[in-house]
Amino acid sequence: MRLIRDTQPKPDQQLATALAVGNFDGLHRGHQALIRAVCARADELTPALMCFEPLPATFFRPDKPVCRVLNVRNKLDLCRGYGIDLMFMLRFNRRFAAQRPDAFAANMLAGLAGARHVVVGPDFRFGAKAVGDVDLLMALGKDLGFTVQVVDAVMDQGEKVSSSLVRAAMKAGDLDRVRHLLGRSCAIWGRVLRGRQLGARLGYPTVNLRPPVPPALRGVFAVRVSGAGLERHAAVASLGNRPTVAGTDWLLEAHLFDYQGDLYGRHLTVEFIEYLRPEKKYDDLETMKAQMDTDAQTARAILNPETLNSEP
Repeated sequence: MRLIRDTQPKPDQQLATALAVGNFDGLHRGHQALIRAVCARADELTPALMCFEPLPATFFRPDKPVCRVLNVRNKLDLCRGYGIDLMFMLRFNRRFAAQRPDAFAANMLAGLAGARHVVVGPDFRFGAKAVGDVDLLMALGKDLGFTVQVVDAVMDQGEKVSSSLVRAAMKAGDLDRVRHLLGRSCAIWGRVLRGRQLGARLGYPTVNLRPPVPPALRGVFAVRVSGAGLERHAAVASLGNRPTVAGTDWLLEAHLFDYQGDLYGRHLTVEFIEYLRPEKKYDDLETMKAQMDTDAQTARAILNPETLNSEP
C-alpha cells in the first residue's frame, strides 16, 4: 500500500481511484462498509482512502484532544489488510481547514486523489466550517468527473456504529462491545520499546508498546500476546501514563506469564481479553506491587482457569 502525505499532486501522477473519505479512527464496522464499497470497484479503479491527521476536532481543540482508538501504524496495517492500495493521510492545518467545499472537492478529491468514484457516509461534511454536505458533493462531482456513493450507516443495538460509540465502550471497559463494534479483536501491535526496567525490579518484567495518543482504552487488562514465536501467550497489561512513578507519556506494558526471553525490538500484538480495573496512583511501590500481584492472579484465572499458578 502506498502512503501519500503531500497535498500537492505530482506532475506525472496519473491516478484513477475509488476513494473513501473520512477520519477512520478505529476502522470499525461502519468504516469497513465504506472500504468494501471502494474495493468493489477494484477491477477498474484503485481502492483508496483519504483521512486527516491530526483529527479536525483535535486540531481545533488541542487542549481537549480526541481520544484515539488506533495509532497511525495500526491504521495503515489494517487498511492494507482490508484491501486499500492507496492511502491519503493529509495534514490537517489552518490552511487545509480554510478550503471552501468546491476547492476541497476540486483540489483534494479530483486533483490530488484522482477520484472517479467517492464513497462517504450519510453524515459526511466537508469544507470550511463543514458547510458542505452529501448533496453538494454530488453536485460538485458532476462537474469534476466523479460519482458519489452514500453508504448507509451500520446500526448496532439501535445505535449508529461510530468512532464515538467505540470510544465510549472503551472508556467503560466493555471489551465485548468494543470487539462487536470493531468486527475484530481489540488489539494494539508494534515494535517492543526499551523501558526503565522498573517492572523487572518489582518481579514483573514487561514488554512495552506505544499506544494511540491519547488512548481511548485505559486501565489494567487480562491480555494475550502474539508474535516473535508467541501464540496468544497469557499476560497481564497496563495501559496508561504510570502516575505512581511520575510517568509523562502513554505506554502499554504487558507482563507475560511464565516467559523468559528478550523481546526488545520484536513486533508483538497485544490482544485485550478482559478489563480488570482503572489505572490508579499508589502512595508507594510496595502498595503498587501488592496490587500487581492481585492483578496477575486475576488475569491468570481469566486466561488459564485450569492452571492457577502464583507468581514466583
